Amino acid sequence: MAVTMYSAAINLDSSSESLLALRSKVFLERGLYAEALDDAEKIIELDPSSYLGYELKHTALHKVQRYDEAFEAFSIMFSKLDHGPDAQGQELLQQYISPPEAERKIRKAVQEHLENAPLRLFNTFTGRLCDREVQTNTFLGSTEYKQLLYRSMIHAPLQLKLITETVTKYFSRVMLSHRWEQKEPLLHDIKDKVVYDLTPVGTMVKLQTFCKTARDAGYRWAWSDTCCIDQNNTVELQRSVNSMFVWYRQSALTIVYLSDVLPTAKSGALAKSAWNTRGWTIQEFLAPLVVLFYRADWTPYLDDHSPNHKKSAIIMNELQNSTGIDALSLVTFRPGMKGAREKLRWASGRVTTLQEDVAYSLFGIFGIHLPIIYGETKQNALGRLLQEIVARSGDITALDWIGKSSGFNSCLPADITSYRAPPCILSSLPEDEMQKSVSKLQNSITVESASALYTLLDNLSAPRFANSRLQLPCIAFPVTEVRRRGGQEQGTSFTYYVRADGLRDLMITTEDRLVQFSRARPTQQTFLLVRPWNRYDPGLLDFEDDKSIKTMSSMSLPWSMSDRSTCGSHEESVDSELPSRALRLMVRLGQAFGALLLAQQRGGEYKRIASDHNISARVKDMSTVHDMMDIRTLEIL
Repeated sequence: MAVTMYSAAINLDSSSESLLALRSKVFLERGLYAEALDDAEKIIELDPSSYLGYELKHTALHKVQRYDEAFEAFSIMFSKLDHGPDAQGQELLQQYISPPEAERKIRKAVQEHLENAPLRLFNTFTGRLCDREVQTNTFLGSTEYKQLLYRSMIHAPLQLKLITETVTKYFSRVMLSHRWEQKEPLLHDIKDKVVYDLTPVGTMVKLQTFCKTARDAGYRWAWSDTCCIDQNNTVELQRSVNSMFVWYRQSALTIVYLSDVLPTAKSGALAKSAWNTRGWTIQEFLAPLVVLFYRADWTPYLDDHSPNHKKSAIIMNELQNSTGIDALSLVTFRPGMKGAREKLRWASGRVTTLQEDVAYSLFGIFGIHLPIIYGETKQNALGRLLQEIVARSGDITALDWIGKSSGFNSCLPADITSYRAPPCILSSLPEDEMQKSVSKLQNSITVESASALYTLLDNLSAPRFANSRLQLPCIAFPVTEVRRRGGQEQGTSFTYYVRADGLRDLMITTEDRLVQFSRARPTQQTFLLVRPWNRYDPGLLDFEDDKSIKTMSSMSLPWSMSDRSTCGSHEESVDSELPSRALRLMVRLGQAFGALLLAQQRGGEYKRIASDHNISARVKDMSTVHDMMDIRTLEIL
């Protein structure tokens, strides 16, 4: 009815812009875009200086997906509004974003996104390897970009969230995790070629099928480490290794290709796959949020066609049993220093082709960025990693290992396999036994002496590690006697009877030949058995008695807070608990602990010796608190 009415009126007055505009709007509402476009063109012919015809024209062109023409019409309309004198036009102008501003914001979003993405990606639609410039140009010529640009221009204020979401979705990528085989295609084999056109032989088939699988899943971009990194460019290699975890984390999908798992394989084959033994693959699985496992014929593992195998209880249980990584970490892992000893254990059974990669492959897991120095020794690479962990976190659990000492520092292992040994875990006393022990101590020890020890330990600085030297806070027990046990030894190990001031007599088994001495036959060299002080160990400082303190981080004592002025009565309450806490700490210190045997060097520093077996020590008598007052920070080479 409305169209007929406006058409009749236009027949009477063919020069009426307002009637043409009204009819064009009705056409737009009814989806008659060609008719709406015709009326818009007529308005422009009648009055080329008016913005009205271009406003209707860009809307109609956008509806029929003629984006380039719609952008041109909008730009003309915006210019006319911007330079127009009437107030109505200026008011209308506030509803739009200028084309240059919209383009600038979109390009900036693309640039920021690609800065955190791999340098090169496969375009799975074309089969070509694209650098960032080509990726950007591909986006700028895409329908997605034109739609985004148009939507950004016609809505003020600028929709930054829409821009970010569109850019992120467009550049969604699939990452490949696999075990390298012989003659993998490298960058020079792929550059400036269409991967789908290359001869499908050997590992080229893997790369081609990976790209096709990603394309069939609806993803334009894909990445494989074999050919998307210039292995001969040290700067690029450095950046890639330090960014690898982030790249996998931000992937839309990570495909794990199990080349040695047959199509007929049953549950358990994943655990036995060589992929599950490699050093790099641990972060390639932990980092991404969405993972799919594929067998040798590129069919889903266990015929599980679900969109994310991280949600498969069967597959996660298999990985948990084979890797020793708990199910929660497998699914929701977050990088960082927390639980350093456990993360090192995860990697202790994995291997890499290049020895340095044992350390480099763990940078992302710990959230560490360090120089990549291919050609350095395995001990140096691992030492730099462990030094950074201790220096940045102050957590000394990375010093808890059994094996051969590193040339980097004697308190660090020569090989990551040393973390396979179970960690030294302090046993936790039941509360009733704790109370009995505290009551017993009260009859044999003064509160002042216990509190003094507590304060000394509380005031110790965190361990520091720099330039291969460890500043280790500890409780030291001077060794007074070392005597080798007679009789036949097992294998190459020797057993020694050892006495130390303040400790019960103990035996040490080691392959090292220790200097034998006693008070009657002293040695000029000083030997210490030490208990490293880890103030981050929640088992040592018990906050369970005070509910308000329990919620605080166990990394700091409440009476060590920097802003005492805000504590008020709470500080007084805490101080009143100090004697009780000191006695509880004394009970814990009286339990067996893993000790380090140190030998003093000519310069006064120490070195760890006899590190190939656990040394379990225990305080002789807690009532003699002065025997535990030898609290030091030792420099260890």
